[in-house]
Amino acid sequence: MAICACAGPAAPTTTPNTKVLIPTVVDAAMSWHLPAYANVLHGMRLLQDGSPTRSATLAIARTILYTNSKLAPVDALELAGATERAARAQNLPPEFLAATLLQESAFDPRALSAAGAIGIAQFMPETAADAGIDPFDPFESIRSAASLLGSYVRAYDTAYANPITAALAAYNAGPGAVAAYHGVPPYAETRAYINDVIDRWAKITGYEKPIDRE
Repeated sequence: MAICACAGPAAPTTTPNTKVLIPTVVDAAMSWHLPAYANVLHGMRLLQDGSPTRSATLAIARTILYTNSKLAPVDALELAGATERAARAQNLPPEFLAATLLQESAFDPRALSAAGAIGIAQFMPETAADAGIDPFDPFESIRSAASLLGSYVRAYDTAYANPITAALAAYNAGPGAVAAYHGVPPYAETRAYINDVIDRWAKITGYEKPIDRE
């Protein structure tokens, strides 16, 4: 009996996939923790395009989504809720805190400025260290930003006609500059910063108009 010793079929050769789709990488890097397989979440347009609401959290989430399209709706809603809670704990208008964070980083937890400021609240490393927080942790940063702004507003409540603008000036230029100029310093950057925050605040409250039922 003859036994065939023929060799079996050769194993197919494969070429490793080394193709990198840059837009996909960028989207993944900028979408915080949205998993790649959950693209369906980008279709949650009701959160972004719904009717006027009395919920500060929802109004803030909508503004976040219009400002930073890289955030998933579920993340925007979670960050908005944390912002409202942190603001109310400091007796601040939630829209004020949200507008400040939008101006600082567009609510990007990974934001890095050319000057070295980090995270949603754009804390410098030494400021974050003094506060005992991780500036890349969005929830710690939101609470810390609320605490800092709240302390400024309380300190300036009887010192200046508008403690809110003085607090924003201190957040942007430092409390030393506010003290030196007895109010908002004459820095073009700081004055533009304040105007931008106030404008963002107005946009958020624009989503909160009561529904006319008559």
